[in-house]
Amino acid sequence: MKIEKLPSGSYRIRKMYKGQMYTVVFDEKPTQKEALQAMSEKLDSVPSASAIPTTFQSACDEFFRIKGNVLSPSTKNGYMSIFRNLSDEFKSLRLSDIKQTDIQKEINDYSVSRSPKTTANANGFILSVMETFRPDAVFHITLPQKEKKEPYIPTSGEVKLILEKATGTKYYIPLLLACCGLRRSEILALELSDLSDDNILTINKAMVVGSDKQWHIKSTKTTNSSRKIIIPEFVADMIRAQGYIYKGSANQIYENLQKYQNELGIQNFKLHALRHYFATMMSQTMSEEDVMKMGGWSTPHVMKAVYRHSTIDRDKEKQKNAMNGLFKNLS
Repeated sequence: MKIEKLPSGSYRIRKMYKGQMYTVVFDEKPTQKEALQAMSEKLDSVPSASAIPTTFQSACDEFFRIKGNVLSPSTKNGYMSIFRNLSDEFKSLRLSDIKQTDIQKEINDYSVSRSPKTTANANGFILSVMETFRPDAVFHITLPQKEKKEPYIPTSGEVKLILEKATGTKYYIPLLLACCGLRRSEILALELSDLSDDNILTINKAMVVGSDKQWHIKSTKTTNSSRKIIIPEFVADMIRAQGYIYKGSANQIYENLQKYQNELGIQNFKLHALRHYFATMMSQTMSEEDVMKMGGWSTPHVMKAVYRHSTIDRDKEKQKNAMNGLFKNLS
């Protein structure tokens, strides 16, 4: 089976089956065995002609039934939220009659009160359902222009003040681990058994909210997210002395982080910004590949966006100092 590399950096395999072309896309290049298995699972999920739902709503019901166990809890939760917010008019359309203009109108209406990213997610869900039950149909939907958001990267001074505030509380270790590049979901899922005697932390699971509004342990976000990192000895010693990583809700970590920021009078930022801080600081002394491995990024795009922003700020500071030096010599 031919594995094609796409301009986006992803990889694609395709197969003609019963007169229809089926496609599977991978973030990383799969082995032939992985490609064959993925395509086999894809074809197994193709419904027979007699089983094809009549309306988009019934198609969604069937979609969740046949894919409910393979979707991650967070993805399923997001899809179900999108489904609930689609218009009744669109849900009632006959599946066989849905045209590109129908989807475009629904996406246009959906985008009025939602961000470009949320709208793109809704479009992705609709197209996933359509591809499952009408794989022959091809739709090209125009989406709202993405908002360019520069990630906030806290300074070392801000991080130091936050950690000083959290010292002695149950939030200190989670904040330290966030500074080591861990995602919130990864921190919540960690157990004492994940820490080895030589201070190596194994990250191979995440805790996320499912469609039932309950917390569930699942595998990490991507294959590359599963990793082993060496944490500072003082952090490892604190974890061992405490006997666990963190006991409490995810919201409590953020609420206390915000409380510390307000008390200190510094910029409000989310826990994930400490992951940005990690990428920025590590990129100054380590190769891109090593930083990606430590942080569990499957592609360099997000990581590069973070520390490119930091590099620009450093370059601006250098330019400003150079200009000041230039005119100082002229005064």
